[in-house]
Amino acid sequence: MEISKSSIPNDVTGAQNNAFRFGLNGVKSEIVGVHPLQPLLESSRRAHEEVKRTVMANVYGSAFPLKMDLDRQILSRFQRPPGALPSSILGLEVLTGSLDEFGFEDYLNDPRDSGNLRPADMHHGMEVRLGLSKGPVCPSFI
Repeated sequence: MEISKSSIPNDVTGAQNNAFRFGLNGVKSEIVGVHPLQPLLESSRRAHEEVKRTVMANVYGSAFPLKMDLDRQILSRFQRPPGALPSSILGLEVLTGSLDEFGFEDYLNDPRDSGNLRPADMHHGMEVRLGLSKGPVCPSFI
C-alpha cells in the first residue's frame, strides 16, 4: 500500500511551519493587504494585453497571437536551478516588452542585490519546483 504525500498532514511534514527554513511568521503580512492601486494596475495591464492581442489577430491573422502565446510559454519555462545565480528571463522580457519599462528596481536597486536576504537553499528550491514540498519560495528561486 502506497502512502501519497497529500494524505500526510502538513504538521507532520512541516511544510508550512518550518521556522528554521522560512523564519518566524509575521502577523503584519497577514493583516496588511496589497496597495490599492495594484489591482487597478494589473487590470489595466490585462486590458492592454487583450487589446494588443485583438489588434495582432486583425492585422496578422488569428494564428499570430497563438504563436506568441506558445513562445511566451516556452520562454517562461526557462529557469536556472535554484542557487547563487537568479534566473534571467531575458527572452520573455523582450517578447512582452517589459524590458523597456522603467521600474523601481532600476533606480532603487534590486532587493535581491541587498545583503539582507538569506542564502538560497538549493535543496528546498528544487523540492518546491518539483512539487515535493510546499512553502514560501525565496525571491532568489525565481
